[in-house]
Amino acid sequence: MKSTIFFSVTGMLVSLAASQPHGSHHHHVKRQAQRKVVIQTTTAVATVDAAQVIVYVDTPPVNQQDGSPQGSAPPTQQNNPPAAEDSVSTGPGFKSGVSYSPYNGDNSCKSADQVAKDFTKISGYQVIRLYGTDCNQVANVLAATKGSNMKLFLGIFNIAEVQKEAEIISSAVGGDWSRVNAISVGNELVNQGTNPGTVIGAIGQARGALQGSGYSGPVVTVDTMVAMVDHPELCTASDFCAVNCHAFFDGKVTADKSGDFVKGWVEKISEATGKTVVITETGWPSQGDTNDVAVPSLENHKAAISSIEGALSTNVIYFSAYNDMWKTNRPGTFNAEQFWGIMGDAPSA
Repeated sequence: MKSTIFFSVTGMLVSLAASQPHGSHHHHVKRQAQRKVVIQTTTAVATVDAAQVIVYVDTPPVNQQDGSPQGSAPPTQQNNPPAAEDSVSTGPGFKSGVSYSPYNGDNSCKSADQVAKDFTKISGYQVIRLYGTDCNQVANVLAATKGSNMKLFLGIFNIAEVQKEAEIISSAVGGDWSRVNAISVGNELVNQGTNPGTVIGAIGQARGALQGSGYSGPVVTVDTMVAMVDHPELCTASDFCAVNCHAFFDGKVTADKSGDFVKGWVEKISEATGKTVVITETGWPSQGDTNDVAVPSLENHKAAISSIEGALSTNVIYFSAYNDMWKTNRPGTFNAEQFWGIMGDAPSA
């Protein structure tokens, strides 16, 4: 079932109403043990200082996973990553990061060797964002990045299994928390309809479980810019505000203005919450269907990344390292789900 939610914002968001079905925005649909994904989709439309903003969000899969997606071959190379990474402490203050998902095009888990091969091309980023704990991804990415200065922004994806996922993370880390930048609890859950109190409770549970294993770094929840402004308590419960923000889905922003769009939301959320904001997803698709003035193309992909880099010099995690061919392109997301990779196809593909 699909629904649309409209938010009217003047400083803070204050009204809510339902409307007809539409598409989705959140790109990382978490892979589960089964082989199909059943997705519900919500859409949030926010008006901020008279500018229309549309946030499309997929709900989590229901113990299922997408079948092999079909799509045209994407470009083999997008943007060049930064030249070199410097060491960074935990939490905010890093220059840039990139997200990574350990799945093959048929939705199977990548092996440790495949993950290692992927990371031979990933350099210059200080932070790598992971979304969950399946596929032995925490241990595999830790091994693949050993010897570098990259730290991991880890994720507890399923808040119904906080203790289990915290234990997986703790086991993979093996007591060396120095390589962890932060840990998220849930991804865009409130914008998908989860009660904020439930998410806040999960943050507290995760923080307790992780501290019991020796972790003392930041614990946050990640949500969209609309959800964070509408529910500043999510930031209050988190050690910083972790926000997914994509200009492409606004439909009124061209690629070269992506930086202004994202920076504007960073400033608004910081003012509303009084906390540091980390952008945990942002980017632009290299293929897909046009969304009004937002046009997917390799040229625009590069222009958007350049614009964001020019507007924000710190605390940005780009989405994503490689094209996600395990996903399914859908009209509601402008048939662009697979094509956000900074570096095109993964070497292990």
